[in-house]
Amino acid sequence: MKNDVSAQPTGMSRVALVLGPVLALALLLFGDLAPGKPEVTRTAAVALLMAIWWIGEALPLAVTALIPIVLFPTLGIMNGKAVAPTYFNHVIFLFIGGFLVALAMERWELHRRIALRVLLLFGTQPRRLLFGFMVASAFLSMWISNTATTMMMVPIVIAVLKGLEESTDGEHGMDTALLLGVAYGATLGGIATLVGTPPNLSFARIFEISFPAAPTIGFSTWFQYGLPISIVLLVCVWLLLSLVFLRRRGVVLPRNVIREQHAALGPMRFEEKVVLAVFTALVLLWLSRSDLRLGTITIPGWARLFEQPGYLNDGTVAIALAMLLFMMPARSGSSGRILDWPTARRLPWNIVLLFGGGFALASGFIESGLSTWFGEQLQGAQAFHPIVIIAVVCLLATFLTELTSNTATAEMLLPILAGLAVSIRVNPLLIMVPATLSCSLAFMLPVATPPNAIIFGTNRLRIVDMARVGVWLNLIGVIVVTAATWWLARTVFDIDLATMPDWATH
Repeated sequence: MKNDVSAQPTGMSRVALVLGPVLALALLLFGDLAPGKPEVTRTAAVALLMAIWWIGEALPLAVTALIPIVLFPTLGIMNGKAVAPTYFNHVIFLFIGGFLVALAMERWELHRRIALRVLLLFGTQPRRLLFGFMVASAFLSMWISNTATTMMMVPIVIAVLKGLEESTDGEHGMDTALLLGVAYGATLGGIATLVGTPPNLSFARIFEISFPAAPTIGFSTWFQYGLPISIVLLVCVWLLLSLVFLRRRGVVLPRNVIREQHAALGPMRFEEKVVLAVFTALVLLWLSRSDLRLGTITIPGWARLFEQPGYLNDGTVAIALAMLLFMMPARSGSSGRILDWPTARRLPWNIVLLFGGGFALASGFIESGLSTWFGEQLQGAQAFHPIVIIAVVCLLATFLTELTSNTATAEMLLPILAGLAVSIRVNPLLIMVPATLSCSLAFMLPVATPPNAIIFGTNRLRIVDMARVGVWLNLIGVIVVTAATWWLARTVFDIDLATMPDWATH
């Protein structure tokens, strides 16, 4: 996701700061989208204001996310008592719990040990090393933020490149290949899990708000869909980067650089072992909480052991395991507990508020009827084959998120797509799920994602290099996500193209 706060206001942000209220007020005063239902127009005006401010970054994204708290009650769209709870729910606790475990990994450098182990495993032949960096970044980004992953991996890349510069002459293409590999790997790892990137969590809650009677999309279900796509795209990116940047033969990379960094970590400490055990338990509990269906075989989830299995969710598990880390004493000097409050204070509360703003906006869309109105306006899409609709939605989301926050993009698009799906009688998951993934697949510009911005900040690659491979990766992403949705998602999410699910019509 793009950084929420720019160093200083830009020309675009100043224009957006004025343009947003002007257009929103014009819509309020002169627009009447649904005669007899003024709340539809009022919600559209609030959504327009938030969209312009989010895209133009007129204010920090988290501050813009607070607009529904003020305007929904003021304009008679929703009661303030109903708006406030949308900002804190079980999806938020899933994010908080998962992030706390990730912070513990960072505190004791477990993530660094894992990354260096992976690199040693793959070896130092250029293409193998590139794949090793990408796999390490992708795996870590499934559980910790892609920003933290990239920040941790870039110094390792720089160390390898400096060692290479001492042992070889001329242009070898490794700078661009390894840096792009780390950034793109971090992006692709995030789409594999529900906690890997904010748009995935936004989808889980917005889908629940839009269709309260629908089955909950949990960690295990998303993992069955997201992981195969992540792997396929990871291989595609590796092949493209290898073909474009690693065509020179005979380049020998210094293996000792990685060995020295790994040796410097020393033997695995008690705290690392505890965090690794808790992390492993967390993943296994997430994957096995609900029933796992493998064709005709159903493996019962552990939640059935409790009197009310439906009361348990992935957020419950995440908070329980995170609390365990607060209880466990550390043995290294005077470190106190394995996870302490100074570390926990690094939680990105701005993202929590951004989530909340999207959830509130989605609730406003449903309560006011704006979601239905959008669906009615887009009924013409019914003439197209569903696979065409999926591809167009993916294309729109991918290129829009090149310019704005991927979370904000998801939170603007998903309520509209929910209404579109109902209007054209298509299972909402068939459109909302691929749109969510596409909101994270932005490879062209430095501003598109934090990993892109971080590697660009090393001054070792040019925008043109990122753009010339990024545009192809954007298109490959659209194709892969569309194909995976058409063939894989229909099985994972139990989508029947011939019938509209009951939960979507109530």
